[in-house]
Amino acid sequence: MSRPLHRGASGPRISASSNDLCDSQMKDKTEKEELDRRGSDHSCLFLKFPFRLLLPDNYTLKYGMAENDFASDSLVIGTQRSRHRLTMLLLKFSLILIAILALTGSFWWAISISTTSRGHIFHGYRRLQEQLVLDLWDIGELSLGSLKLKELEFCPQEFENHVPCFNVTANLALSHSDSNEFDRFCGHEPRQNCLIVPPLNYKIPIRWPTGRDVIWFANVKITAQEVMSSGSLTKRMMMLDEEQISFRSASFMFDGIEDYSHQIAEMIGLRNESNFIRAGVRTILDIGCGYGSFGAHLFSNELLTMCIANYEVLGSQVQLTLERGLPAMIGSFISKQLPYPSLSFDMLHCARCGIDWDQKDGIYLIEVDRVLKPGGYFVWTSPDTNFQGVIRTKEHKKMGKFVHDFAENLCWEMLSQQEETIVWKKTSKRNCYSSRKPGSGLSICSKSNDVESPYYRPLQACIGGTRSRRWIPIEERTAWPSRANLNKRELALHGLHLEEYADDTDHWKAAVRNYWSLLSPLIFSDHPKRPGDEDPSAPYNMLRNVLDMNANFGGFNSALLEAKKSVWVMNVVPTNGPNYLPLIMDRGFVGVLHNWCESFPTYPRTYDLVHAAGLLSLEIGQQRRCTTLDLFSELDRLLRPEGWAIFRDTAALIESVRALTTRLKWEARVVEVENNSDERLLICQKPFFKRQAN
Repeated sequence: MSRPLHRGASGPRISASSNDLCDSQMKDKTEKEELDRRGSDHSCLFLKFPFRLLLPDNYTLKYGMAENDFASDSLVIGTQRSRHRLTMLLLKFSLILIAILALTGSFWWAISISTTSRGHIFHGYRRLQEQLVLDLWDIGELSLGSLKLKELEFCPQEFENHVPCFNVTANLALSHSDSNEFDRFCGHEPRQNCLIVPPLNYKIPIRWPTGRDVIWFANVKITAQEVMSSGSLTKRMMMLDEEQISFRSASFMFDGIEDYSHQIAEMIGLRNESNFIRAGVRTILDIGCGYGSFGAHLFSNELLTMCIANYEVLGSQVQLTLERGLPAMIGSFISKQLPYPSLSFDMLHCARCGIDWDQKDGIYLIEVDRVLKPGGYFVWTSPDTNFQGVIRTKEHKKMGKFVHDFAENLCWEMLSQQEETIVWKKTSKRNCYSSRKPGSGLSICSKSNDVESPYYRPLQACIGGTRSRRWIPIEERTAWPSRANLNKRELALHGLHLEEYADDTDHWKAAVRNYWSLLSPLIFSDHPKRPGDEDPSAPYNMLRNVLDMNANFGGFNSALLEAKKSVWVMNVVPTNGPNYLPLIMDRGFVGVLHNWCESFPTYPRTYDLVHAAGLLSLEIGQQRRCTTLDLFSELDRLLRPEGWAIFRDTAALIESVRALTTRLKWEARVVEVENNSDERLLICQKPFFKRQAN
């Protein structure tokens, strides 16, 4: 069982014997020995306070010289201050020199030893390196004193819905136009390490599953006029008591979504939407998803729908979808490839998504093809699809004809068309591309251009994914939920052995049981019952949106689902670590590549739980353009008020970052990991700070 750790304050102890020695030297002195006595006083001061050399000068003046009656002698004060500064500079220089010599010497020693023993020695070297980081951290705390632990300030009110990397004004100033001003550009914005306070009337979201259909109006940036407007099929909502937005079946929208999804199933050749799983469909990418109602309806059939939409200042589709406890992130087809592997999704859905598919010579459709699995489906609902019947405008007819011809060149088969909806099926056979008509204009990507897991690379005008060993038709894959457990042959495609995979699975099953044994009493003690709520049947329904910052094989996600936790997980694979994102997507989960020196593409107050196992170790030694404080302030932006963060890493690194939680005003405690003396858990909760009315 995990045990909490209690750390007491520690500091330098002053020896009583040194005080007696100094006092005895200062007794019965004559006037002739006055100058010598002054000199001895300085040596006594050093003996009494050897650690004050590490403190700021104003700290020494206030608490050192004044109490020893040296404040009146300006010459002595200046001399002593100069000595302190010189000594502090020499100490810092010596520490840096020692660290460089130690790391350099150990590095050359490590590469000079025999190959067979390097693996064992590297583990010890890594622990020494982490201990050195911890020691330098402690020295830094002494040198900076209480200033280092100063809490971060609260952000201005205009930051309450701020999304870094999506600054329309700055993008226009940098000459990004032609709709690119709404795209993602990281790096040109100054970092704002401050704490974002929720809107004035913000309330803790309603627990799942009720929170899927009813959300608080004040929690999202949308106007009442936008709520009541009759937009597309997936956007119709209704207001309740001027405080809540409802997506319940009482509205026309819900009944329309049910009929719509049933229609799509029939067009594929299925009896109804409950048969999607049998046809190999598990993960769906919903482009321009409205407010997530299509995915919310399919969730009851164990389908996982990821909503992506452009950044929006007002009425954000992504923000409302996340507030409902459904998967979503800011994403765009405008200029970059999506941060998903090739062959990731079983279906792509676009219902009046606002994308002009005929622009840029069909390059957006090529990106759809890249992320679709072999045998996957592309569903498009738009007035532009009716290219054989009555057309509203010539522009609609032109686009519809272009998409029809381009889909044929992509080796897509048109399955069916009903009213404004048309369904294509991507080919399951690679030889289809070589059998196309000559001069189709679409080439197969070369090996150098066919990057399986791109990270916001420019869109490619060639067909990708055809060279991948993961080219397996969806109808040949194991149906969900068995798909979550890959077999030996599938693991071999990712370079994994069954034993390694099984050990990871067992590890995360035990970890999830341990996490919930720790969180359950804390959740109930903090929130025994909220007004208007029934007594919760289990603590896990306090959590819905989960972010795994270093997902590895997706074992944490799998363990949560196997334990029947009603959550969905955004599996993040850091760009500076091993890339197992294709494996995660093949298991029927959703995830994304991300550089944690950049802000995550989502709105504030997104996740109920953030989990980071081994992320701190991964970042050691990396040439980073950000600090640990930058990372933690970003996590504070992502966490909902009263949300939780769990860090799992080596004891040295957990202790080193614990001080940052104080700066963020988080409540935190360190917990030992059972049967692992070298690992610790850092469990944190973000408080709910309410914004005061002006």
